[in-house]
Amino acid sequence: MKRILFLLLLLAPFAGISQNNRLWKSYYSYTNIVDLSQSANKVFAAGENAVFFKNLSTAEIKTITSVDGLKTETVTAIHHSTAFNKTLVGNDNGLLLVINSDNSVASRIDIVQEATVQSNRKRINHIYEHEGKAYISCDFGIAVFNIATLEFGDTFYLGPNGAEVPVRQATVHNGYIYAACGDNAGIRRGLVASPNLNDYNQWEMYNFGSWFFITTHNNTLIGGDSNTIFKFSGPNIFSVVHSFSFATPLLDLRSVNGSLMATVINNVRVYNEQLQLQASINIIPGETSPTNFSCATILNDQLFIGTQNKGVFATFINNLSIISNITPNGPLRSNIFSLEKSANALWAVFGGYSSFYEPNEAEYGISKLTAEGWTSIPYEDIEEKNEGNQVASLSDIVVNPNNENEVYIGSFHNGLVKITGDQVEEVFTPLNTNSNGNEGLQSLFTSQFPNYRSVRVNGMTYDRQGNLWMLNTRIPKPLKVLRTNGSWVSYSFEGIIANTFEGEYGKMVIDKNGTKWIPSLNDGLIAFNEGQNDKFIVMKNDSNLPSTYVRCVAIDNRNQLWIGTQKGLRVLRGVDRFLTENELTTNAIIILEDGLAQELMFEQFITDIKVDGANNKWIGTATAGAFLVSPDGQQTLFHFTKLNSPLPSNNINDIEIDPVTGEVFFATDRGMVSYQGTSTKAEENLNNVYVFPNPVRPGFEGDVNISGLIDKANIKITDIEGNLVFETTSEGGTVLWNTTAFGRYKVASGVYMIFIASEDGSETKVKKVMIVR
Repeated sequence: MKRILFLLLLLAPFAGISQNNRLWKSYYSYTNIVDLSQSANKVFAAGENAVFFKNLSTAEIKTITSVDGLKTETVTAIHHSTAFNKTLVGNDNGLLLVINSDNSVASRIDIVQEATVQSNRKRINHIYEHEGKAYISCDFGIAVFNIATLEFGDTFYLGPNGAEVPVRQATVHNGYIYAACGDNAGIRRGLVASPNLNDYNQWEMYNFGSWFFITTHNNTLIGGDSNTIFKFSGPNIFSVVHSFSFATPLLDLRSVNGSLMATVINNVRVYNEQLQLQASINIIPGETSPTNFSCATILNDQLFIGTQNKGVFATFINNLSIISNITPNGPLRSNIFSLEKSANALWAVFGGYSSFYEPNEAEYGISKLTAEGWTSIPYEDIEEKNEGNQVASLSDIVVNPNNENEVYIGSFHNGLVKITGDQVEEVFTPLNTNSNGNEGLQSLFTSQFPNYRSVRVNGMTYDRQGNLWMLNTRIPKPLKVLRTNGSWVSYSFEGIIANTFEGEYGKMVIDKNGTKWIPSLNDGLIAFNEGQNDKFIVMKNDSNLPSTYVRCVAIDNRNQLWIGTQKGLRVLRGVDRFLTENELTTNAIIILEDGLAQELMFEQFITDIKVDGANNKWIGTATAGAFLVSPDGQQTLFHFTKLNSPLPSNNINDIEIDPVTGEVFFATDRGMVSYQGTSTKAEENLNNVYVFPNPVRPGFEGDVNISGLIDKANIKITDIEGNLVFETTSEGGTVLWNTTAFGRYKVASGVYMIFIASEDGSETKVKKVMIVR
């Protein structure tokens, strides 16, 4: 008999940073609700990558995310056990997470493949509790989980000769456990009391066909196929309760607290114990755009409706006109493709393209985080400004450095979106940018599909004169500039790269000399400066690049160019070399690891590089998480992964840094979190120096932050008698002191003086900090 092994992994604290989880924040989306559950006074909602609950007694809404230890893959099911006061969270890869009553994550249970079960067949579809056991419906069969001991028991394979068949939902009725099976495996049942249900011969066919739902309602067996609800009175004996149209398949069917709820994308129907229709809702009052329902549950006469795009709504069975949204504040989606930090906001878009620049044509809005929380611009507002035409694959963001209220969003399929004061003002396309001699945006052209149109805008940035530069890919003149006077100018890459009709480009940067450094998919790194007689330099393998696929570039505080490629990292020692040389050579960073010379980031697919206030580099990768390396790259200060930190994924889409606070934002394909970094942008003077925490109280294990510094300030710390205990020079706006005397021992309780002076001694500042042991 085939068996599956279940491995229980008790969640140890995150190695190296568990005591510093207070330094992390989460920014998940809760708009796409995949499942709901309830207790006596709480409703639980599962998003794709995090969960939340609302306490109806206190009105408290609490989120549980990776920062709390909930390290999900993609959530597919949730069930709250009232008897054990635990919440089970199932994932698409067979991962089961258990949340305690205090919201801590008790354990992670991974279904480990022994021989035949493939990873794509471990999806958890539904969790049903009966007499202390959770019957977990998976794509291979049913797994039985003991909620009290957090251990798995039997595994049921229900197909012919014990074959794997997908079980969508299970229930217990009159001593039998029923399983709704897909792939035409029917509804099957076996006696709960049978000691050998893991023998497929113990299961009998109850009804033929493909089934998605099975539930027990008022001691009646209720089933559902793709679009119809059935009432069963015996094997192959049933009657129809309700049929939906073929265009609106049944998404959810459950019985809770005497009510049967059926959900399709545009309708939720609630039946009483006698299967009489009690309520039906198909629109949400006040919502101006379509609401796509996903599931529903009921608690204390309140109906909670999960949606695919707007979170959870709460209403009353007897008064559907009273309705509210109880979703926690967050971005529109967890999978954030690109970020942009301005002085007072963080912008996020969710469209994007594949690693080979294939637009996903996704139609999503735009989100913005400020001190007041998240707000969003709906996709419908963008489309309306384009005369109802599609504006998909929003992939890049740039904020006007001279006017924070002016923001441009690049669509990698339909042009350029201009936002003014959080309102969509205009969508730029070839139709409105190529008049009066302007050379504006263009669509790619393919002879194979001559009617296909795709206007791909990417890599936007401003120059010092306030002109907006961007790449318009797969055309002969891909480098565009929108000048401050509203005119457009184009620059040709013909003769510079092999095939302009296949040219794809990443996010460029502009250095202090006005040189544009442009990453490309197949043509290495392209450097261009129109002020140098339209000079081009193309850097490929002969420039010591490890790959001609350059994904990202960054200029550090010493005017060195850091280059991230599909196969590693390179550094150009000085951007000024472009002005005097015609060929440029990059260098690998060689470090010593276990006494052996190694290349930093060897063979890593680097997705982003950001430079912090101390000239450290945050490096994002496609598979290995995020690194923080020292200014010269010789030290790896941090390496955050999904295993050792709250990062929800090792695939980093983008990184942004708040230069004032030092907060570092990591956008991944499974959600966004931030780490409270310590490197901030240098100030222009010492007027705003501050020290925290102050006082340092007993039990504090962190560092004292001295912030608001100018660059290269000298900092000396002495005890009250003038004995020097610490000295350093600032790089950026923050210095850390670990409250030791030059690292040898913890200093004693007392008042310590902090003397700060600029490099030339023209500015000084004195601060105090109290240490209490």
